[in-house]
Amino acid sequence: MTDTPESAALSTIALLKANSLTQVIQREIERMILSGELAAGERLNENALAAKLSVSRGPIREASRALAELGFVHLIPNRGVFVKSLGRDDAMEVYDVRAGLTGLAGMLLAPVVTKAQLAALDGMLAEMRAASESTDFAGFYALNLHFHQFIIEATGNSRLVRIYQGLVKEFQLFRRHGLVQQDAMAASLDEHRDIVAALRQRDAQACYDASFQHVQNGKQRMLAALDSMAADGTPDSAVATRLG
Repeated sequence: MTDTPESAALSTIALLKANSLTQVIQREIERMILSGELAAGERLNENALAAKLSVSRGPIREASRALAELGFVHLIPNRGVFVKSLGRDDAMEVYDVRAGLTGLAGMLLAPVVTKAQLAALDGMLAEMRAASESTDFAGFYALNLHFHQFIIEATGNSRLVRIYQGLVKEFQLFRRHGLVQQDAMAASLDEHRDIVAALRQRDAQACYDASFQHVQNGKQRMLAALDSMAADGTPDSAVATRLG
């Protein structure tokens, strides 16, 4: 039976609707994973998710496959879909790659940075200083993410932006939440100031070095926090640092 133009159009519309729904479901499950609503190592319950999101199980399966390709979940044959959990070695790898990308972004931006961009970064430094002085760890962490995302996006390199955002999301799977001492926030703040100073001087190499070293220092702060809490008997699954 030959498809009529009308039936072909209806098929296309149905396909677009299905793809759009799958993407919406994918984003929602991703949000649930990154927020901790779905815990690391937890098995995705297709029936429960379908009921919660008011959809059939088909879009849940399609979204799960897409999330597996992005590294958010594991598909284990005959067992199901499980939220990925990053360990210490995984986090170290993410730090190392992020250090290179952050350094590259600084090097690319330094020769072309604008006064408006520098003013925006100065404003972020002021907010970070206030967060550090008030021991607002959550606020400092959010500002830290915004600071680096701003520099990445300011390069105008869409591929760099996409890769970096993927790394940041992946690192959020490293769910070990612990306290970071105020002096670590102060050290991180000084490193952010060094990055802005190098940008202001339009020194590409100095900006690369400052940005790269900042993330590497963040990795060392993470390892120190993990080791310290492990020595105190804190379970490894309860430890984390979010500076760097």
